[in-house]
Amino acid sequence: MQHFPIFLNLRGAHVVIGGGGDAALAKLRLLLKTEARITLCAPAFLPEISAFRPRVTLVRRPLLGCDLHGARLVYAATEDDAEDARIRAIGQQAGVLVNVVDNLAASEFITPAIVDRDPVVVAIGTEGAAPVLARKIKARLESELPAGLGTLARIGKTFRAMAEHLPKGAARRDFWAEFYDRAGPSALAAGEDAVRETLDTLLSRHLAKDPAPGHVDFVSAGPGDPELLTLKARKLLDRADVVIHDRLVSVGILELVRREAQIIGVGKEGYGPSASQSDINTLLVNHAAQGAHVVRLKGGDASIFGRLDEETDALDAAGLDWQVIPGVTSASAAAAGLGQSLTRRGRNGDLRLVTAHDMQGFAEADWRALAAPGAITALYMGKRAARFVQGRLLMHGASPNMDVAIVESASCPDETRLQTTLNDLPHAAAKLRGPAIILLGLSPRRAQQTQTETELAL
Repeated sequence: MQHFPIFLNLRGAHVVIGGGGDAALAKLRLLLKTEARITLCAPAFLPEISAFRPRVTLVRRPLLGCDLHGARLVYAATEDDAEDARIRAIGQQAGVLVNVVDNLAASEFITPAIVDRDPVVVAIGTEGAAPVLARKIKARLESELPAGLGTLARIGKTFRAMAEHLPKGAARRDFWAEFYDRAGPSALAAGEDAVRETLDTLLSRHLAKDPAPGHVDFVSAGPGDPELLTLKARKLLDRADVVIHDRLVSVGILELVRREAQIIGVGKEGYGPSASQSDINTLLVNHAAQGAHVVRLKGGDASIFGRLDEETDALDAAGLDWQVIPGVTSASAAAAGLGQSLTRRGRNGDLRLVTAHDMQGFAEADWRALAAPGAITALYMGKRAARFVQGRLLMHGASPNMDVAIVESASCPDETRLQTTLNDLPHAAAKLRGPAIILLGLSPRRAQQTQTETELAL
C-alpha cells in the first residue's frame, strides 16, 4: 500500500487550487462538499467557477507563495505541466501537501473516488492504476447504499452517548446492527421523528436484556486462500471479540478480522517454540467465561489434526457453549491444485488422512495398507518425517517408484507443486520451507504447472 487512506478534517481549513479550467472545476466540486475555505488562483476562470462566489475566493493571477499561508492542501490544476510544476515547488517550500492533477508521481496525496452518504463516506482508491475500475466500484456502491443511509447515520450519531449505557462489545454492536439493518430503515419512511422514537424504544429493550453468555466458535480457516473461507466463517470473523489463531492461518485471513477484536497468536511449530495446549485451553475458557464471543481460528478444517477435542472438552468442563464451522482441508486444496481427485473408481475405494507426528514423536500407521498399490494417502506435517515414512512404506512392500506429489502453501499465491517418487521423497521434502502436504500415490495431472525436483533445485 503506497497511499495510506485517511479522512482529513477540513472544517475551517484553507485549501488552495491553482487553476481556473476544467481540472480545477472538477476538484472544486468535490471540495465544496467539505467545510473548507477554498481559494482559487488563476489569470481567468470558467463561468461555472465564478458562479460559486462568495462560497469560494477567486484570485485573478497565478498562484504565489503568499497564497499558501496557513493552507492545509494545494491542488496544481492548471493543465499546464510547467505551471503545475511551479505550483508544486511552491507548495513543497511552504510545507503544504500538494496534489498535481493527473500526475501521480508528482503528488503527495491523491483524491479518491467518493460515495457520499454524508456523514457516511466511502473512499475508493486504486493507487492511480485503474481509475475506470474505481468509478465502476463507485457506481456499484452508489446503487447498493440506500439514499437514506446518511440520515440514519446522522441521527444515530446524536444518539451515541445514550447507547454508551449498553456494555461495550457484542451488546452495543447488536443494538446498532438492529437499528441500521431493520428498525431504522423501517422507521425512516415515517420521518426523522419516528427514527428518534425507534432509537429510544430499541435502547430500552436492549438495556433490559440479560447479558449474552460467552461463546466459542471453532472456525476452519482453510488452507490459506481467504476466498476459500465459508460464508459463515467470514461472518463470525466480523463479529468476534477475541480471535485465537494458529500459526499457519494466513495474513490475508487475519485481515478479515474485525479491527476492534483482540487477536492472539498461539502458533505451534514442530521442534520450535509453541504455545502449550493447556495454555490455549485456559485462554479459551477465560475469555468465554468473561462473556466474550471467541473465534478459535484453526488452519485447514478444524476437525482434522487440530486438537479440537481437547479444546472442546475444556469448554464442556467449564460449562461454556461452542460450535464447529467446517472448512476446506489442505488435502482437498492440494489435490485441486494438482488437478486430481482424492478418490477414483477403479483406483482407490478409500482415502487415508494421516499425521506424521503424534504426542510421542513420529506417528505409526497401518503401513501395509498405505503401501498397497492404488492406495491414496494425504500425509499432514510430513516434511521432517519424510525419511521415517519412506522407510516404513518400503519395509511394508511399497514400490520405490510410488508416485508422490508434494504441495507447499496449497491454495496460496506462492503455491509450489513438486512431483517425485517414494525413493526420492526425503530429498525432495528437504527442499521445501513452507507448510506442505504430501500426497502418496498421486501424481499431478497438470504437469505443465508443476515443478520437478530438478527444476526446484535450479
